[in-house]
Amino acid sequence: MTATTTTRRAHGATQGDATPAASGRGRAPRSGWGGPGWTVAVALPLAFLLVFFAYPVATMVGRGFVLDGRLDLSGFADVFGRPRTWRIIGQTFAQAGVATTISVLLGVPGAYVLHRHRFPGRAAVRALVTVPFVLPTVVVGVAFRSLLVEGGPLGFLHLDGTFVAIVAALVFFNYAVVVRGVGGLWERLDPRAEQAARALGATPWRAFRTVTMPALTPAIASAASLAFLFCATAFGTVLVLGGLRFGTVETEIWVQTTQFLDLRAAAVLSVVQLVVVGAALTVAGRARGRRERALHLAEPELVVRPLRLRRPAGTPRRDGHGLLLAATGVTALVVVLLALPLVNLLVRSLRVGDGWGLDHYRALGTVGGGVTVTVWQAALTSLRTAVDATVLALVVGGLVALVVSRRPRRPAARRAVAGLDALFMLPLGVSAVTVGFGFLLAMHEPLGLPLDLRRSPLLVPIAQAVVAVPLVVRTVLPVLRAIDPRLREAAATLGAAPGRVLRTVDLALAARSVGLAAGFAFAASLGEFGATSFLARPENPTLPVVVFRLIGRPGPESYGMALAASVVLAALTAAVVALCERLRRTGEGGDW
Repeated sequence: MTATTTTRRAHGATQGDATPAASGRGRAPRSGWGGPGWTVAVALPLAFLLVFFAYPVATMVGRGFVLDGRLDLSGFADVFGRPRTWRIIGQTFAQAGVATTISVLLGVPGAYVLHRHRFPGRAAVRALVTVPFVLPTVVVGVAFRSLLVEGGPLGFLHLDGTFVAIVAALVFFNYAVVVRGVGGLWERLDPRAEQAARALGATPWRAFRTVTMPALTPAIASAASLAFLFCATAFGTVLVLGGLRFGTVETEIWVQTTQFLDLRAAAVLSVVQLVVVGAALTVAGRARGRRERALHLAEPELVVRPLRLRRPAGTPRRDGHGLLLAATGVTALVVVLLALPLVNLLVRSLRVGDGWGLDHYRALGTVGGGVTVTVWQAALTSLRTAVDATVLALVVGGLVALVVSRRPRRPAARRAVAGLDALFMLPLGVSAVTVGFGFLLAMHEPLGLPLDLRRSPLLVPIAQAVVAVPLVVRTVLPVLRAIDPRLREAAATLGAAPGRVLRTVDLALAARSVGLAAGFAFAASLGEFGATSFLARPENPTLPVVVFRLIGRPGPESYGMALAASVVLAALTAAVVALCERLRRTGEGGDW
């Protein structure tokens, strides 16, 4: 049973085919629910989250709340009694809220153009859009500042060190989250419902607002919640562009931990961050729950159409061509603005004194100045680590998405599924400083075992996988939840075993989103810096760690090498994303 066959059966079931699943007679039981397979699917991710996230974070937070062997919660009153704390919390919400809103407003048109239409160079544009998402935050902060300082290309705007500069950088990061998250569902959304509304006299805007938009709401809510969490936990970008004036909870945890050695204040702020994340997840979950339902999915080859900016002769003005032109114009402008910092990064890496040359790139093969390996060796380490982290994140995140996508009948089971969904989003909202430092504290004789795992080469990919798992869940989950449950019931009625139902229905229809999730997880692991900076060994640093060390070294040569290394990292990311785009268009039935 191919993906195309499965999709056609879905359409037939929703149009009243005389099958047991469609008619309601002889409905098959929910095959496999509650069996040993589902038990393993729940237990394995929970064990991973408990050992490699909850335990290290609890160890780190516990150091701040335990004084002389006794629990001491007086730190809450102390920290919340500081005006600085409330200013930082307010700035965190303001920056994250504004940046998320702009990302969604710009990202939805981008998803429509880049995922609902085909045109020459579409894969390259998608790769370009995704590259900013995985660049080290410190590098992006430096790139933006080089644009905005006096004498820079945009220095005349006088935005250096302002709230606007931080928001622009956050949108630069999170535009891809909305485009890829919403577009992954949109390119498989059956257009016949919207076409029927148009045939009944609805205008293009009304058909989008009343038919398409409600269907996309779960994906938009998921993407918005992800964008908010990324904005609220941004570290290097805010530190470079805003300094202490526009600090956030994330940067304040770093300041309290590394500069003041105040673990109690850092622990309190970590709890605050968890509360913010929990609130964001609750709001997003309720927004998705009100709109979530089974959708009619189709093969992208049947949905995606060529991009035509000229209205064909004789076409009425009500054909929605104006909306397409507006969406294309907005997307083209955003792509240009996204490319501007990257182009500036490339240009600055080629600047040698008063002239131009490849000196900085030639220096990438040298060692010295506090860096124990060459940039090329660090790049290989990053690639190997990212592969390991991606495989681990796909296994854990795929199991979570599969379990959470189910709709059990019992209210207690539904609440458990919703809780599992929210639980695996928590790693996105915990400070990277807390996670990385927690690993160092917890992995020395973990759980009382006579082992020291802090030198293990597996620790870095595990930490990166902890961050990447929520990306996998949020990318795959909307597509799995959009599958009509009657498809699974029809397959079970026809004699398919539970494993075959999963393979021929769920995996077949979600294969493209799995490919997209793999690209996201790999890219995020490739550019992860926060926790990795604590865990990477001096003899095996990753490329983002080397870039950070080069930026911290004095002298124009080191800074030029840092820019050149950042270009290498961006190129690697673009190549990986472009490869994922190519693979998604190959395979049986057009699947990834």
